[in-house]
Amino acid sequence: MTKASATSIPARRPTRADARRNHDRIRAAAGEVIAEHGADASLEEIARRAGVGSATLHRHFPSRQALLEAVFRERVEILCARAGELLTAPSPGSALVTWLRAVVSHAAANRGLAASLMPGARNGRSELGADCHAMITNAGGALLTRAQQAGAIRREVAIADLLKLVHAISLATENEPDHADQADRLLALVVKGVQSCEPVGG
Repeated sequence: MTKASATSIPARRPTRADARRNHDRIRAAAGEVIAEHGADASLEEIARRAGVGSATLHRHFPSRQALLEAVFRERVEILCARAGELLTAPSPGSALVTWLRAVVSHAAANRGLAASLMPGARNGRSELGADCHAMITNAGGALLTRAQQAGAIRREVAIADLLKLVHAISLATENEPDHADQADRLLALVVKGVQSCEPVGG
């Protein structure tokens, strides 16, 4: 046995922690690039920002669809977690409005991501859209029920109504230079329209 072969050290294999870090970096970079360029964002740009090669990106996310789904699901989970936090806010009405603003921001950050995934759910080709829609509806529904019980929102308002209105606001303002300000103004008008004038317990 030669000295070189006796002392050679095998190449270090990526550890599970390394793989987890790469996975998280890719997903974070994808979120940034999608927010800037939409669901058709370049996979090469995502890999570059994550500091990994294309092969590493495809090892973690075999297809563009897999990456988009991971980013979307994470965002929905964050949005729903925020709703859970707001369930203990002192003002139920204000808590609902705060969350609806978060939904508007969520839609703006997606830049076509939801639209690229949801048709599959409607046609039965994917469960992601249906799962995420149910998560958002349940999270928002709990906030709406609490606001209605406090007399802050009219009782006939349904969470599906509010989510459709928020979605319409996002679509109407997404290409405007001051889209955030316009969306907030339109949301304020929506909230004013659904507020209740009845006393608590009425």
